[in-house]
Amino acid sequence: IWGSEKARFPMAPEVGMQVFARGQLTVWAKQPRIQFRVSAMEDQGEGIWRRAFERTRAALEQDGLLDPARKRPIPRFPRTIAVITSPSGAAMHDIISVVGRRYPAVDIVVIPASVQGESAPSSLVAALDRAARWHGADVLIIGRGGGSREDLWCFNDEAVCRAIAASPIPTVSAVGHETDFSIADLVADVRAPTPSAAAELVTPVLADLQADLVAMRETMAAVLGRRARDGRRRLDGAGTRIGCAVRRRAMDARRDLQVVARTLRDRASRLAERRRVRLTALGNHIQLLSPFATLGRGYALPRDADGHVLAGAAQFAAGRSFTLRLRDGEIDATTTNVRPTGTA
Repeated sequence: IWGSEKARFPMAPEVGMQVFARGQLTVWAKQPRIQFRVSAMEDQGEGIWRRAFERTRAALEQDGLLDPARKRPIPRFPRTIAVITSPSGAAMHDIISVVGRRYPAVDIVVIPASVQGESAPSSLVAALDRAARWHGADVLIIGRGGGSREDLWCFNDEAVCRAIAASPIPTVSAVGHETDFSIADLVADVRAPTPSAAAELVTPVLADLQADLVAMRETMAAVLGRRARDGRRRLDGAGTRIGCAVRRRAMDARRDLQVVARTLRDRASRLAERRRVRLTALGNHIQLLSPFATLGRGYALPRDADGHVLAGAAQFAAGRSFTLRLRDGEIDATTTNVRPTGTA
């Protein structure tokens, strides 16, 4: 197998493997030697291509890189889409055409890479590393258009698949046509059957968004209108209920005030009557104790010039002037003689 042909084989044949080989026999005339130049090869069991595919798949599965829980959602409204593919391939033109038609507001950044041949795996790994270090893309599409099994085999390369799994950017694998399947499809977050389908997956339709916004605006206006009418009815109902409640409260308060007023009047009347009776009794008692009542019974009350009552004979002396208060008047008098009675 010449070095230029090695890229066409997924793996070297193992010792003891029985294979079907297709190629060209060369006979050297100068030497008794026949050379067989291999151009295609299959083993008699599963097939060398299938065996290489399953070997890589098993290694990635053992490391958990095929776990569906690792899958990340694709952003609904990306601002920048990174595309790793051949810049001259049909896939690139298909992606640009679909994105421009559906969502022209997004930016497309192409990270060129070889997608076929012996150098393709290292070129794809380098492009994935550039995208990861850039940190400027919201979503990444990696793939190419259709081709033979040998042409698409770089997307089954273990190093390429591990780089896709390690990408910090949500990644869409778009390799070949709808019937083609690669290990890159298993490790990517989303598989697209074609590059055009990948462009549709990562972009909304601007016209649909505008129609959705119009419908949402109309729906919101209708909902707000209903809520406003419902709120107005509730407010009107609440106002009516509050008015009725206030009137009932006012009537209850008025009745309570009338009851309290009648109670206060009754209590005040009874208190005034009790006070009047008590004052009358006190007045009568005072009247009984008053010296003027004694005067009414025929007695007289002597007082000196300062108005002090002269209660005993010792306070009188011959020739002393005093006033004698009677029931109906006063008499100015002078002491002519004092005769003690001998009683204390």
